[in-house]
Amino acid sequence: QVQLVESGGGLVQAGGSLRLSCEASGSMFSINAMGWYRQAPGKQRELVAQITSGGNTNFADSVRGRFTISRDNAKNTVYLQVNSLKPEDTAVYYCNVRGFVRGKVSPQPFDAWGQGTQVTVSS
Repeated sequence: QVQLVESGGGLVQAGGSLRLSCEASGSMFSINAMGWYRQAPGKQRELVAQITSGGNTNFADSVRGRFTISRDNAKNTVYLQVNSLKPEDTAVYYCNVRGFVRGKVSPQPFDAWGQGTQVTVSS
């Protein structure tokens, strides 16, 4: 069982910044990709940013240059620094972690989601 605990959301004015954090815990054998998705009211969940175990990153076009993603492997934590926020960034942000947990015979894949943290940007 893998649990994710998110923090860092809130209400901020346009142009402001926030730092989201997500810590993974549980009987993990290894962590591969860590990332953030978001879902605005009436819209589908979309990928915001992702970082692999090797440090390769991927960003949605709408946030590239404004958001940065990083991870601390020793703490099993992924961070999302969100700068130059716009009202259209308002959404619930979800952490996603994929990897393997220890199995009885061999490692088993997992795909875990956080509970979501609200980011609201006022104009």
